[in-house]
Amino acid sequence: MIDFWLAAGLLLLLALAFLLIPVLRGRRAQPEEDRTALNVALYQERLAELQSQQQAGVLTAEQLEGGRAEAARELLTDTEGADVARSSRLGRAVPLLAALLVPLFGLGLYLYWGASDKVELTREFSQMPRSIEDMTARLEQTVKAQPDSAEAWYFLGRTYMAQQRAAEAATAFERAATLSGRQPEALGQWAQALYFASERKWSAQMQALTDEALKGDPEEVTSLGLLGIAAFESQRYKDAIGFWERLIAVLPAEDPSRAAIQGGVERARAKVGDAAGVDQPALAAASSGATLKVRVDLAAKLKDKVQPGDSVFVFARATSGPPMPLAVKRLTVADLPAEVELSDADAMMPQLKLSAFPEVQLVARISRAGTATDGEWIGRSQPLASSTTEAQQLSIDSPDK
Repeated sequence: MIDFWLAAGLLLLLALAFLLIPVLRGRRAQPEEDRTALNVALYQERLAELQSQQQAGVLTAEQLEGGRAEAARELLTDTEGADVARSSRLGRAVPLLAALLVPLFGLGLYLYWGASDKVELTREFSQMPRSIEDMTARLEQTVKAQPDSAEAWYFLGRTYMAQQRAAEAATAFERAATLSGRQPEALGQWAQALYFASERKWSAQMQALTDEALKGDPEEVTSLGLLGIAAFESQRYKDAIGFWERLIAVLPAEDPSRAAIQGGVERARAKVGDAAGVDQPALAAASSGATLKVRVDLAAKLKDKVQPGDSVFVFARATSGPPMPLAVKRLTVADLPAEVELSDADAMMPQLKLSAFPEVQLVARISRAGTATDGEWIGRSQPLASSTTEAQQLSIDSPDK
């Protein structure tokens, strides 16, 4: 912002110059008046001298008139331009007062209509964020400076979702949907955030939002994936198959989530076969997807440093891929030690499944503030294949730095 205010200061000095230079020039008016008075006095003295010479008989009447004419010409020459200087003269009080008021008035107008906060945001966004928390802070500043920006609210909601802050994400997506004229993509994200904020309990509001999104765009991917999950968890397996097959049909061929969604379709088909009494062991095995079993405990040295109600987030994230968790479970310190299963069904986003990434890392984090991306204590595993079937041991034993 320093260069901005320097530029503003230079422009202010330029404006003051237009006001003060005429005042400084006006100071020449008084010497001009004194010079004019002197010329008139010399003219009158010359006339008196000529009359005295004429009365003494030195000059004739014709010579007297010639001398008068010559003196008049000299006076006219000496005083030429004095009237122009006098007519252009400015009063000093008005320009000086304007020189004082113009900067104050301009500053007031800028503070009211200006955009210094947006200039600062532009400077910040010109640099890459150091972390997702840094990105979140920038987006929060953006929505304060531009509360009517649907895009800013939408991306703020996405960052909240990546930090497991589903309730705040739902508020951001609601605002984005309102400002964007209820665009299908914003509606789908809003419904998804509500779903995770309510601990995967389907509601009439979520149904209405996804219905509205698909009415506006029958290929809206978030709504299709979410409806498939909701149908599967309510044991409406045929509906789940229908939604997920529609989703697969619109995803790009290179999308890494296609395999995970196809695995969900196969699991749903296996469930349909089980319900019909059909023995399909091969199909069920093929549709199992990725499931990691983890036993989480707390190091003895930390037991007197934590509280029973502190949140414990157990999640898997890709070793090479997006930083957000692929599957997550939430416990409390009082639940430890605990055995947890992480699978594709625990995905934060339908497009990001465990089975879509060959290698993952298991993480357990204690967060007193209840934030999955930031806490006090942490435990990490070595990278392992997402297809691992052996139970893993994970101990929370280190400060979270």
